[in-house]
Amino acid sequence: MALRGADAVSDLENRLEHLTSWQSDWSALRVAVLGLGVTGFAAADTLAELGADVLVVASAAPDERTQLLNVLGVALVQSDLTDVPDELSAHRPELLIVSPGFHPDHVLLQWAAARGIAVWGDIELAWRLRDKVGIPAEWLLVTGTNGKTTTVQLAATMLAAAGHRVAPCGNIGVPVLDAIRDPRGWDVLVVELSSYQLHHLPRSGPGALAPWSSLCLNVADDHLDWHGSAAAYREAKSTVYANTGVACIYNKADAATLHMVENAEVQEGARAIGFGLGVPGPSELGIVEGILCDRAFLDDRFDRALELTTVTELAGAGLAAPHVIADVLAASALARSFGVEPGTIRDALLTFHLDAHRIEVVALQNNIQWIDDSKATNPHAADASLAAFDSVVWIVGGLLKGVDVNDLVRKHAARLSGAVIIGVDRTPLREAFARHAPLVRVFEIDSDDTEDVMPSAVRMAATVAKPGDVVLLAPAAASMDQFDNYAARGTAFNQAVHTFLGR
Repeated sequence: MALRGADAVSDLENRLEHLTSWQSDWSALRVAVLGLGVTGFAAADTLAELGADVLVVASAAPDERTQLLNVLGVALVQSDLTDVPDELSAHRPELLIVSPGFHPDHVLLQWAAARGIAVWGDIELAWRLRDKVGIPAEWLLVTGTNGKTTTVQLAATMLAAAGHRVAPCGNIGVPVLDAIRDPRGWDVLVVELSSYQLHHLPRSGPGALAPWSSLCLNVADDHLDWHGSAAAYREAKSTVYANTGVACIYNKADAATLHMVENAEVQEGARAIGFGLGVPGPSELGIVEGILCDRAFLDDRFDRALELTTVTELAGAGLAAPHVIADVLAASALARSFGVEPGTIRDALLTFHLDAHRIEVVALQNNIQWIDDSKATNPHAADASLAAFDSVVWIVGGLLKGVDVNDLVRKHAARLSGAVIIGVDRTPLREAFARHAPLVRVFEIDSDDTEDVMPSAVRMAATVAKPGDVVLLAPAAASMDQFDNYAARGTAFNQAVHTFLGR
């Protein structure tokens, strides 16, 4: 008789317990992988290398990946994913690997739950396999509504400067499964985790992560359409701190992150480490008279502090926006938890450059700055971006993902010289401006032609921008309504600015 429910999952765990080498008896395991994006393909590739019997189920299958699956001997079923494909039922998977984008109540996940099929994300699979190739790396985990990628890159740069073999990976674009299979091995992985990935992680048992250190940068309403509520979103984020061994790093300016740390089940000896833009107390990183200081990772932290760098030096490196300085402090805490010296952190920061579309200065003409922060894909990120400037013509809009923009508009109404609304979710923004910023000139781009959106937005912004203003693309919304991604949106803005200014 087939096992069901907890008995089936328990049987799978017992079998996996005996898989002690990289390639042993996985050939007896039937696995289905949902999705063929970057993480889905990495999961299929990994499982094929292990010798498992793998079936990929996906709505879209790029030709290149389809060809590679054929080479790997992995079966592929293309489906609209509105129902359970016959091929999936016939495969009778014992394990389902789910790509991050699959909604928790997706029909295929409900089908798996009803049959007691174990469901893992790619992060859990990678953790379970981490010690199967050479010496396992330590993991530093990073999550938050905003700033994750910059902080991961900063921390990895600091660790590399200290001589560690380090891989930034996870939601940053390089799958963790690819990182752990690197034949050269790593000392440490800095793993960016989205709320989707965290949702699927257990907090106890064989699949639970036990990171060296962990960090939640901030928490603001986002992806509510996916998680179902703000409470569920925050609960997913809080998973990052579970079982941490050395440092649980939280944001002093965001009480939710401290609350998460206070309620986390961690390893004995793990410490709570705060960071913020004010004067630091013991076990904190902060700023004293323009000097970034560490009062956490030194024995006499009650009596003195260590200098990391200065705000002036960060300004010279293009890292002076307040929210970027907060990311620098958070990354420094991660690096310090791993033993990186303050001087090494300072040297690493002097060579660091932000990625494109993150507070990127596109042009300066007639004392008007044009700045691309297309990466500000939610109100929390746009709030930080707007706060960095005194007088703004704001280009805003896209897919709002169910979040409320009223507080954002109200908070920054006084600094707005004008606003240009783009995207499909224009009505909530139009109403928010009418309610909270009635004196601000607001333009609306209603073109359905993607190629015309940014040129029109730039022309409109130029009609109200005056010397001393910043024309700021900080959409507070996702881009997929009119662009492939935030980078494509930012590139379109860059091109439109240069064309308009005659460059």
